[in-house]
Amino acid sequence: MYNTIIMPVDVFEMELSDKAVRHAEFLAQEKGIIHLMHVLPSSGNLSMHRFALDVRRFEEHLLQEAQTRLASMTDHFNISPERIKTHVRFGSVRDCVNTLANELDADVVVIGSRNPSITTHLLGSNASSVIRHAHIPVFVIR
Repeated sequence: MYNTIIMPVDVFEMELSDKAVRHAEFLAQEKGIIHLMHVLPSSGNLSMHRFALDVRRFEEHLLQEAQTRLASMTDHFNISPERIKTHVRFGSVRDCVNTLANELDADVVVIGSRNPSITTHLLGSNASSVIRHAHIPVFVIR
């Protein structure tokens, strides 16, 4: 059905992605490639120069942990591991999804989401931000 599917995931809250995995697999059918992406918050705008080395070490630790968890997440899929690619980026989920979509000429985004609550209505959520700013179709799975 789709050749290039982007699936943003929170590797520190995997249960949000459980249902989305099956949907992404279905959309990929026999030849599609699923691009799992985890986005870490950027510390680039921190003005704490005295702590720059510590911040960099912390970012490196988070990056390694995210890559490890993304790699283990590929086991949850029932498709060939060669058809699953992983990406870890720094920034906002919305911007990173759009950037990756442009880089890959992606067809669709599949993202897991919580059921709406007063918190997500007031503060917004990553899924709603992706929906508002994406240039390609977005499937939100609850």
